[in-house]
Amino acid sequence: MATETVTIGRRKSARARVRMKPGTGQIIVNGRPVDDYMARQVLVMITKQPFDATETAGKYDIRARCDGGGISGQAGALRLGIARALVAIDEKYRPTLRRAGLLTRDAREVERKKYGQPGARKRFQFSKR
Repeated sequence: MATETVTIGRRKSARARVRMKPGTGQIIVNGRPVDDYMARQVLVMITKQPFDATETAGKYDIRARCDGGGISGQAGALRLGIARALVAIDEKYRPTLRRAGLLTRDAREVERKKYGQPGARKRFQFSKR
C-alpha cells in the first residue's frame, strides 16, 4: 500500500490532479500548503470533507496540481479528486462517500453569452415605442 494513487477531479472549468499516499495528513496544492493556497477557511473545509466522512484525517499525504477556473472551482475539483483517490485505495469507503455526495461530479458549467444580448440569459429592455 506504499504506492501512490493518482486521480483527477473536475468542477466548473477547474481540474485537480491528486496524488495520494500514506502519510501524516499533509496537503500540498501547487507547491503550497492548502491553508495558504485556499484563500478562505470554508474552501479548506470543502477540500477536507472526504477525510471527515471516512474518518481518515491524518492518514494520507496529498500533493495536488490545480489549474483552470477560480479558487472555489479548484476546491470542488480537489474534493472530488481526494474522494476518488480514497475509493481507489480502499473500496470500503465508496458507500460512505456516495451517501455524502462526494463521488458525484458537479456537471454545472457556465452558460455561454449569446450574440445580440448582454449576457447568457439577460435581454436588453423591450421598448414598444
